Order: sequence, then C-alpha cells, then structure tokens
Amino acid sequence: MKNRKRALVLAGTAAALAATLIAAAPAPAAPASATQAAPAAPRVAAVHGGGTIRYPYVPASHDIRFTVDAEAAPWSRPFPAQGGEQGMPVDARGKVTIYHAMPDENVIAVGEAEVDCLVTGGRTATVTAVVTSSNVGWEGKRIGISVQDGERGGPDRLGFSWGIANVDVQPDGSVSEPRVGTCMAPAPFTEVTKGGFKVTPAPLPPRPSTP
Repeated sequence: MKNRKRALVLAGTAAALAATLIAAAPAPAAPASATQAAPAAPRVAAVHGGGTIRYPYVPASHDIRFTVDAEAAPWSRPFPAQGGEQGMPVDARGKVTIYHAMPDENVIAVGEAEVDCLVTGGRTATVTAVVTSSNVGWEGKRIGISVQDGERGGPDRLGFSWGIANVDVQPDGSVSEPRVGTCMAPAPFTEVTKGGFKVTPAPLPPRPSTP
C-alpha cells in the first residue's frame, strides 16, 4: 500500500513538473510568412503640382503657369550608345505644361512636353521634358525645369532653362541656345505665388543585373 501511494505521489509530482516546464517554455516560433511583413516597396522619386510664378523680366500683367507631373522610371529608356543598353537611373515619365499669357501682346503661349528625366536631392528636383505640342514652334525642343518644395512656411520655387540661362556666346560675339541635356536645368530662381509643388525624393536606384 505504501509503495502504491509513493508511486502515485511521484507520478503526481512528475506531472506537475512537466506542466511547469511546458508553461515556462517559449512558444514555438510562427512561420516566417506570418511574422515577417513583406518588404516595403522602394520609394519612387516624383514631382507633382502646379503654380503661377513671379518672373521679374516681363510686365506684371503677364500670367505664367507651370504644371509638373513626373515620376521616376529608372532604366526604362535604352539608347544606342556604349553603356546605354539599359537606359539611365534617372529615366522618368510624365508631363509638363506651360502657359504664358501676354495681354500687352494679345498672345497666349502654351506648350505640353513629355518627361524624360527626373533627379531629386532633398526638397529639390530637376526635370527635363521634350515638347510634343506648342503654338510657338517649340515641338521637339527639350526644356529643363527645377522645382524646390518650400519649407518652414517659405514659398515653393521654380526655374526654367530659357530666358536667363542656357546661352552660348561664340568667339565672334554671336549667340546660340544649346540643346538642353537630360536632367539639366538652372537653380529654381523664381517664386511660386499661387499653387505649389510636392517633391518626393528618392536615392538613385541600383544598376539592374545583366542577364
């Protein structure tokens, strides 16, 4: 009888110890798919918005507006040159529109351009686009636009590649306007007085692997 009681006590003690160990043991790890969120998609550089600018070299009655909708599309524009088979890291897509009303001349100039390049640095972006339609004969011309997203209550700013920049003076004194290269534009030298732009910065993407 004593041996039977002792066996029951030992069995009870072992069961209690096992229960304690089970309770204290860490829960088995959940499958990786349940505990790890999918990696976030890399941020894509972009500029969106529109605004009226103040330009000091035209009469105050002039109304000059820009809209920019550009988004990075890295390595999407191959070109036939050494190293250009995959395109460039600053390739982009989107649209730029320009509106310039000149009441003193009874003229409204308008143009629309296809974005081909975008690069960002902090709150500043440079965009180039090739004019696809225009009523002033700019079809096929690449234009450069720079945008600065204002901070701490400051105004947004914008610059463009004609008017005060991109002039080539020859030794004989003649002047020409060179073609604008991709992602080339002056600093954003004018203030946006109405509207605004949102710059989404992103680092340059890695070079794609070759097959």
